[in-house]
Amino acid sequence: MKDKKTLVAPCGLDCFNCELHENNLTDKLAELIHTKMGVPKEEIACKGCRRQDGKHYHLPPEGCATLDCVKVKCVELCCDCSNFPCAFLAPTADKAAQYPHNMKLYNLCRIKKVGLERWIEEEAGQIRKKYFTGKFVVGKGQAE
Repeated sequence: MKDKKTLVAPCGLDCFNCELHENNLTDKLAELIHTKMGVPKEEIACKGCRRQDGKHYHLPPEGCATLDCVKVKCVELCCDCSNFPCAFLAPTADKAAQYPHNMKLYNLCRIKKVGLERWIEEEAGQIRKKYFTGKFVVGKGQAE
């Protein structure tokens, strides 16, 4: 459990379920990223936001501003901040099919409600799966 706690990004993303995480990355995906984006293969696997200090090829060169913010504010997760929610967590349609950025706010609200350990064990994987494979129904949210 301790390892998984360090693999929850401050913004609420579940790094331990990410397909780019070093424990989940397949050779096929690494080859695809290398071929399509020119990223050196040794830079593709991610150890998690906190372990890499917000530095990874898919982030801006200066790193993750959200991680910098929680460090300055001395909180573990964005939902622990007095300014939660803020613009760092605002959902956008841009790249929503590729990145799970629109899950952040929901994840953080669930963490706040059920606790980090329960969210990790019972909810994180299902939320991610529904985000990428679920269907949206107007007026109802996610379809079962």
